[in-house]
Amino acid sequence: MKAAVIDEHGGPGSIRIDNNFPDPEPGPADVIVRVGATTLNYHDIFTRKGMPGIKVPMPCIMGLDFSGEIVDGGSDIADWKIGQRVMIDPVDRVGPGGLIGEMWHGGLAEYCKVPSHHLVALPDNVTYEQAACLPVAYGTALRMMYTIGEVQKDDKVLILGASGGVGTCAVQLAKRVGCEVIACASNQNKLDRLAAIGADHLINYVEEDFMKAVWTKFGKPHRRRWEDGVDVVVNFTGGDTWVPSLRVLHRGGKVLTCGATAGYDPTEDLRFIWSYELKVLGANGWLREDLTTLIELLDDGSLKPIIDTTLPLEEVNEAFRLLEDRVVFGKVVVKP
Repeated sequence: MKAAVIDEHGGPGSIRIDNNFPDPEPGPADVIVRVGATTLNYHDIFTRKGMPGIKVPMPCIMGLDFSGEIVDGGSDIADWKIGQRVMIDPVDRVGPGGLIGEMWHGGLAEYCKVPSHHLVALPDNVTYEQAACLPVAYGTALRMMYTIGEVQKDDKVLILGASGGVGTCAVQLAKRVGCEVIACASNQNKLDRLAAIGADHLINYVEEDFMKAVWTKFGKPHRRRWEDGVDVVVNFTGGDTWVPSLRVLHRGGKVLTCGATAGYDPTEDLRFIWSYELKVLGANGWLREDLTTLIELLDDGSLKPIIDTTLPLEEVNEAFRLLEDRVVFGKVVVKP
């Protein structure tokens, strides 16, 4: 089969296309999925580069988020049928742990062997491309915004990194419950597209300081008042955005975080946390019921995955570049 493979960790351009990678063979509890679509996440970039403390078996086929059609199954498969459309939950919840697309071969190939407990059934009106957007980015956003963050109607929600996969989903989830959304992005094209999916206020963080922009629009918070500033900041970038995120929250406000794409060890200022009684809430991944909820939201039309670009498997290095250079709005899809 054709597959995008790494034989060792490396930088941009280090993924090779192997047109004769061995076809997967199912074990008793496995199915073989013909991949319909795969989307990229920053985790795939980290896997390609290598992460401290995580030993990835080589060769590795990345691709955590993918969907497709079952074309074969092992002897113990009873609840799934040949031809059934499925999405893959990459987290191993009943076995030794780890992720498909990291510890086991993932979706950047024509076929993938998948233990059946990773399968999620797809309704006919959800496309492979839409389904492949869901687990990592949208599952994380749902858990962060609803389960952990408990965003409420009329909350003022500032979303940093709003133009990516998690960000575009967070905008939609916030608007769905009636929040007032302030979205940050790096250029006017991304801001225009954020407005089109519901963002109420737009900040180009390259041209203006987002902290001062929030103060101008919503007032500078004061530790003895509750009315100025915003209710919630969604910050999964970290780095030098961290302390400014604290400084735009009114007393009792919340920071929601699920990652640190710009740096995991930012300068901290604890004075704002105690003097403004701030809540710093972390969200880690998703549960199976979150994926079921997302499919229901797609099915009823209340959530729409945002896809920027679709590329063939042969252009996988370009797909990674688009994500790594932060030039995409939403998700990048790779199709075999």
